[in-house]
Amino acid sequence: MQDRVVVGGGNAAHGGRYARGGWGRMGVAAVTTVGAGAAWVVSSVRDLSRRVGLTGGRAVGDEFDVVVVGAGPAGAAAALTARRAGASVLLLDRADFPRDKACGDGIAAHSVDVLAELGVTEAVAGYAPLPALRMIAPGGGAVARALPRPAYTVPREVFDARLVAAAVAAGAQLRRHTVRQVEPRADRVVLDGQVSGRVVIGADGAGSVVRRALGHPQNPDRHLALAIRGYAPALPGPSEQLIVTSKARWPAYAWSFPIGDGRANVGYGEVLRGEPLSRAYLLDRLAALLPGTDLATVTALRAHHLPLSTHRPTPGRGRTLLAGDALSLINPFTGEGIFYALLSGALAGSAAARSPESAAGRYAHGLRHRLGTHLRHSSAAAWLARRRRVVDAAVRAARRDDRVFYDVVELGLGDGRLTARTLAMIGIGLGGGDGAPRQ
Repeated sequence: MQDRVVVGGGNAAHGGRYARGGWGRMGVAAVTTVGAGAAWVVSSVRDLSRRVGLTGGRAVGDEFDVVVVGAGPAGAAAALTARRAGASVLLLDRADFPRDKACGDGIAAHSVDVLAELGVTEAVAGYAPLPALRMIAPGGGAVARALPRPAYTVPREVFDARLVAAAVAAGAQLRRHTVRQVEPRADRVVLDGQVSGRVVIGADGAGSVVRRALGHPQNPDRHLALAIRGYAPALPGPSEQLIVTSKARWPAYAWSFPIGDGRANVGYGEVLRGEPLSRAYLLDRLAALLPGTDLATVTALRAHHLPLSTHRPTPGRGRTLLAGDALSLINPFTGEGIFYALLSGALAGSAAARSPESAAGRYAHGLRHRLGTHLRHSSAAAWLARRRRVVDAAVRAARRDDRVFYDVVELGLGDGRLTARTLAMIGIGLGGGDGAPRQ
């Protein structure tokens, strides 16, 4: 019997400001898990967190082959891969699981593929597949087609807890701890003078402590986006992912991703340009682009930064690696990051476990081999898409030709490339009209 997870949350008041250093706040939503043989998925994570190291480390000299900082998708994937290679693994996170995480909650087919390779087959269980995507261009034109393979919307409170439970079941130790100091040494990396790993993997998100310890600041403006997300009653109509791009302050868009339980993950985000964006402004833009969404019904509002892959730091140095958002692995074309997180985490975990003394070099090579060409193409697509007319033309081309649509989906949600055919069709589309005006 599949487990069923119900997530709820409270309304958040408007107001406040979100500059590059600010974050949204909310209470953790309640999670109820039922189903024979499945309740352990969440409860085992709670139980282990209580039993192991809530004081922030057993003793100075606590040593592991691999220590992973951050237990989101990148961290859980790193822990799973390292454990499969036989390494002892400590997984650290500042929160207890399950916990909420601000995100669009979209799980593309490529993410499911990586999880299957890691032996995690139930991460999206109980959630209805979304068979189609509708995209509305800045000029008002639209395309709606079946996806090559279905996507899913799984609240991160559920998705991340399932991945952490899988890592724990594989033998990783889970500990609640906030890392503040990273000290690289010749043969290990020491965290807070308490825990050491032959390799440390920083999978601790956009505000990564491990990244700062390597000397890399936060992404600069124009390579960093800000988004706000909440949960609202699903819009009427077909079950599909909806993306509505904005003519004002482009690049920017709103989204509505149905979960399958009568709710949808809704949000709005835009690339930062140097000025702070208020919560009220973000919500106004969400309402303008999703007029069927009543802000009074939106719960669990949280804002989050998206460090775009157009400005990535070095993947690692010595025995310290970065994965997922900490490595600025967010698709600049769509804002998707789960696939990148899972894949980079798996590559980092493998490199750390198999060759700790040369982990950074092996990991960088693996990333280049697996994602290098795609990241160059996605950066080129993001540069082209700065011009609203190009996005309008791409939507027109995708409406005319399903192969263009599939290319765009693969580029934005997976590891696709800009093909000559798609570029030619977009070029032809540049001669078309914009359609109805967008706000």
